[in-house]
Amino acid sequence: MQEFDPHVLEEKPIPPPEEFTKRARVKSLEEYRKMCERADNDPEAFWMEQSALLDWFEPPTKALEWELPHAKWFADGKLNVSYNCLDRHLEKNHNKPALFWEAEDGSQVEFTYGELHERVSKFANALLGVGVQKGDCVTIYLPMIPELPIAMLACARIGAVHSVVFGGFSATALSDRIGDAESKLLITADGGYRRGKIVPLKATADAALANCPTIEKSIVVKRTQENVGWKEGRDLWWHDLEKKASADCPAEPLDAEHPLYILYTSGTTGKPKGVLHTSAGYLLGTMWTTRLIFDLRDDDVYWCTADIGWVTGHSYIVYGPLANAATIVMYEGAPDQPTKSRFWEIVQRYKVTIFYSSATAVRAFMAWGTSWIDRYDLSSLRLLGTVGESINPAAWKWYFEAIGKNRCPIVDTWWQTETGAIMISPIPGATPAKPGSATLPLPGVAAHVVNMQGQPVPPGETGYLVIKKPWPSMLRTIFGDDERFAREYWRRIPGVYFAGDAAQCDKDGYIWVLGRVDDVIKVAGHRLSSMEIESALVSHISVAEAAVVAKPDQIKGEAIVCFVTLRSGHSHSAQLRSALMDHVSSTIGTIARPADVRFCDLLPKTRSGKIMRRLLREVAQKGGVSGDTTTLEDMSVIERLSKAQVEDEE
Repeated sequence: MQEFDPHVLEEKPIPPPEEFTKRARVKSLEEYRKMCERADNDPEAFWMEQSALLDWFEPPTKALEWELPHAKWFADGKLNVSYNCLDRHLEKNHNKPALFWEAEDGSQVEFTYGELHERVSKFANALLGVGVQKGDCVTIYLPMIPELPIAMLACARIGAVHSVVFGGFSATALSDRIGDAESKLLITADGGYRRGKIVPLKATADAALANCPTIEKSIVVKRTQENVGWKEGRDLWWHDLEKKASADCPAEPLDAEHPLYILYTSGTTGKPKGVLHTSAGYLLGTMWTTRLIFDLRDDDVYWCTADIGWVTGHSYIVYGPLANAATIVMYEGAPDQPTKSRFWEIVQRYKVTIFYSSATAVRAFMAWGTSWIDRYDLSSLRLLGTVGESINPAAWKWYFEAIGKNRCPIVDTWWQTETGAIMISPIPGATPAKPGSATLPLPGVAAHVVNMQGQPVPPGETGYLVIKKPWPSMLRTIFGDDERFAREYWRRIPGVYFAGDAAQCDKDGYIWVLGRVDDVIKVAGHRLSSMEIESALVSHISVAEAAVVAKPDQIKGEAIVCFVTLRSGHSHSAQLRSALMDHVSSTIGTIARPADVRFCDLLPKTRSGKIMRRLLREVAQKGGVSGDTTTLEDMSVIERLSKAQVEDEE
């Protein structure tokens, strides 16, 4: 959990820029509060009213069926997510740009809604042609290329469930996720590009598939033109299948609760959690929040810089914006390739109006300085957003001044893979901002800060962030583990959704999210399991035992620090430290690469043998321990660790 400066609660709210408010969808706090009052008084009527944003094959007659902890939203309705993102826009927006895609090497592709609809329909028929049926799971392991959203929308079109795996994950991580989801088909590419280098996705996928007996076929996109391994009878080229496929593929009418996707996120145990989202409620949540929070208009050019391998890309690159017939920008590569001005070149080139990025990215931009920014025309921008973790006040103010030129509101959004859509955020024309605060819950979202008994905590005191009422885009379960779903989210504080974040509420009701209360580490907005990293370390021949904690990082939010004891016959060295970092990176993915590996003779443990990660966290962050050590078996362990850190720093 991050350190919190209580003085920021005293800062005066910054009103939205006057020019923005004049044209905004929601123009005042009073208007926002009326929406909240309507939602609080009759939540089901409120959400039924919002459900009219969607096109239904059979409209629902009721909003919610709730039997704690299981919700069904609009359960007697039928619709199709792909239809809502494409087909219904064609009459008015057939020739409107749907997607501007830019490769890392600078090449560009544009898709209109008509062209995107044709590509999705053809690939949906290709999936049917290789035996994918409604309800089957398809794993997608692709770089940030147009085929990624096309594959997702094609799955949704025929009722297949997609599971997107981040292209930076290793073969082991990929095979674990394929196995858990019992996927029938894999979609990958010969490779991808990152910082000018080729990422060998096909080779990684092949290594994963050696342990994936449920996979029948692997469809491969030709992206890099590299020679790759090929298994006849299993591997198929995307372009060959698409060439033969018909462009006529009517969207399948599906139940509102039909599964849309499984997305794996780290938990407090080594096994990743498959968060399951269904169709209508999730789509409504993403569409409604995209429209409300980004104040979306027909002529906006919207760019969310996330990777689609994470939930932000699902909700705010693909489903939310396309359901609103938005024009989106999608970029393949790194923000500093070939120079640190790449993002601002893209903003200028496409005249981006809405820019949604991570707090991590903002801190990096700030560290790089304004010389990379000032040479570009950013006057098209009218709204900025942040996601991933709280943005500290200094970075917020820099973002507002250096990128927004003091005229663009910032929507600092709080939400999770599990919530599906944004839960807490300023509404840009209405909510006065407080730098560092996600501000107020959205209408219909019953977010509160409470103690472990579920009682509200006074302003300025730290408690736990919970949501007290169901909402349409909520996860339905953890795939294959409903007991874990109930235990982790609904029993920690009985009867309410436990978000796992510590938070404070100020005297104005603004919510300040302080960070995780469990053993999940959040690096650059991506949640990683400490247990999964520890398991990777212990799999190395030299490691006897490992404990992993986080320490604050100015750029990434949190950095990974590993404490390691070695097996007999192995001695610590700079070379071994580097090898262990490489080992974690190759086992899980580069996002999990430790910032530091520290060697120790023993790890601090309780008398019952439990590793005291709380004390290790203090050592990593402060260089020593001031907290309670009464249950520690051997105090000299901490003294040796603290001394070793001082020596390392010297």
